[in-house]
Amino acid sequence: MAHKLNLLILKNTPILEQLQIEEALLRLNNENWCIINEGSPPTIVMGISGKTEELVNHEKLEAAPIPLIKRYSGGGTVIVDSNTLFVSFIFQKEIHDFPCFPEPILRWSEGFYKQALSIPDFRLRENDYVIGDLKCGGNAQYIKKDRFVHHTTFLWDFEDSAMDYLLHPKKTPTYRKERSHTDFLCKLKGFLPSKNYFVSQVIDTFSNDFIINETSLNPLIPLLNQPHRKTTTSFFVSP
Repeated sequence: MAHKLNLLILKNTPILEQLQIEEALLRLNNENWCIINEGSPPTIVMGISGKTEELVNHEKLEAAPIPLIKRYSGGGTVIVDSNTLFVSFIFQKEIHDFPCFPEPILRWSEGFYKQALSIPDFRLRENDYVIGDLKCGGNAQYIKKDRFVHHTTFLWDFEDSAMDYLLHPKKTPTYRKERSHTDFLCKLKGFLPSKNYFVSQVIDTFSNDFIINETSLNPLIPLLNQPHRKTTTSFFVSP
């Protein structure tokens, strides 16, 4: 029997709001979800253990301020904007036949996106999605007793100058080979016809194995207002 998958499609929702929605669904809900968000106002997003002094160019941030947040999950630091595509999976562990640990989840997600996007040379490399040896998507996860989140930031397009907000981190994937941000990344728009195509492919691929229940944000508002642990935070860096 196919499981139900709730589908929430957002457009230009601030990434802070998206992450708050995810955290509420993770902690207060026991259903399976796919959240797709097309774009966000420019924001720097760090993993929960990230250190701004090691990851963020403070001079750039002071000269042209944008929001800075820490998400509830681990992973690296990204800058997002209107050309970023976000896809988040929130699942009950029991519906999958693989052990719900970081590596098996990544391998399952790699297979899902290979099927959905059909891009030659798309694969998982360390914790990133790459095309060839260029990164097109970054992943982060949160795993609890009975549920897990796997969320991805896909680079549909980006301004090279936006990468100036990010420092070269001390710890980088081996395959990066000390390359700069712009030399290490690629844009999905060079491999797929449109954002709508990307979204439709993700939905169609899930529909092979799940009963899709598309919903809106309105029914979730009472849930979001319930007390729960909230670890996604927005903050400012002092000059």
